[in-house]
Amino acid sequence: MPKITFIGAGSTVFAKNVLGDCLLTPALQDFEIALFDINPERLSESETMLNHIKNTVGSKMVIKSYADRKEALRGAKYVVNAIQVGGYDPCTITDFEIPKKYGLRQTIADTVGIGGIFRNLRTIPVMLDFAKDMQEVCPDALFLNYTNPMAVLTNVMNTYGGIQTVGLCHSVQACVSGLFDSLGLDQTGVQSKIAGINHMAWLLEVTKDGVDLYPEIKRRAREKQNEKHWDMVRYEMMLNFGYYITESSEHNAEYHPYFIKRNYPELIERFNIPLDEYPRRCIEQIGNWKKLKEEIVNNPKLEHKRTHEYASYIFEAIETNEAFRIGGNVMNTGLITNLPKEACVEVTCLVDRNGITPTFVGDLPPQCAALNRTNINTQLLTIEAAITGKRDHIYHAAMLDPHTSAELSMDDIKAMCDDLIEAHGSWLPAYN
Repeated sequence: MPKITFIGAGSTVFAKNVLGDCLLTPALQDFEIALFDINPERLSESETMLNHIKNTVGSKMVIKSYADRKEALRGAKYVVNAIQVGGYDPCTITDFEIPKKYGLRQTIADTVGIGGIFRNLRTIPVMLDFAKDMQEVCPDALFLNYTNPMAVLTNVMNTYGGIQTVGLCHSVQACVSGLFDSLGLDQTGVQSKIAGINHMAWLLEVTKDGVDLYPEIKRRAREKQNEKHWDMVRYEMMLNFGYYITESSEHNAEYHPYFIKRNYPELIERFNIPLDEYPRRCIEQIGNWKKLKEEIVNNPKLEHKRTHEYASYIFEAIETNEAFRIGGNVMNTGLITNLPKEACVEVTCLVDRNGITPTFVGDLPPQCAALNRTNINTQLLTIEAAITGKRDHIYHAAMLDPHTSAELSMDDIKAMCDDLIEAHGSWLPAYN
């Protein structure tokens, strides 16, 4: 029986979406869902929840939990990754609190920036352990990575893990609809083209019946910038650089050197930037879990409707050979010609029995490519640090980060990295 293996299955809500979708997909009914998580309690809760959905929808899929990761992976055709190494407490707290002592403030800290660098450093060794197991027990499996930092982890699995990997993110899916809803525009019949890097891909074209919609989008955006709203950073970037960015304003506020600046404290208020947003979300989710657990784990009549998550549609397209289009994170094999070939890029991909086939983009507008490269620099140096174990490359990655370098001196950046390494302790044994 073929397997869909879900690593990080203790992420119960996300497992509900991805695997609940699979339970509703006719082409996948002969598969086993193999669940693995390092937290046995959360693993058991997810298994219970999925069995409720299975019974409610009448699925024939087999659901099984595994205590041994390698056995969960053995013979898998598809592997879904949704781990978070170190969790909110202690590692996310560390990622925020130590930089704050140096005057470096963050919003989400899970992609680039100092928080993204250290999330990568503690996650990459774990991911390479997955790759080692997969090389042994399911070398031909397709690995779907949902874990951030998306670009770096997808890059590492492809380049150093030797595992066919595609990174999947919600930002491309939500980009046009979110923009149009915010501006009060009708998106019926709209065509779009998006490409760049994860969390900083660009809405390159947006048309309806052959008419470019950008002039009207920008007109409305200029008007809306006169009042407080949830997407002010992205509008400001679009009005200055020409193109709308896929990922949210709270993310993009810390990807660039323009918004979170100690010498311009008024920018935080002006652009409605939610500092420390990710810790707030974590605390809220932890607080809400007891209630949510009653609703989805302890509910034998639990129902599910297929979501917009890509995973089940990817599996279905490969199994049925009925093509499906996704926004995927893949290696830059000549796809975006003015970004480095070593980078992981986000482009439209076609999925069918041949697997994941990325589409050619060509050159991005030069200013967009330049902004992407500022983040790619940090991504590639972070990979160097993880693969070589050299502390100097951690410094290099941080010194090249746009936000960090705009706020701190080189001496302070190095001292902050040293403090973060020490605070992480056993989470970063290679550097201690």
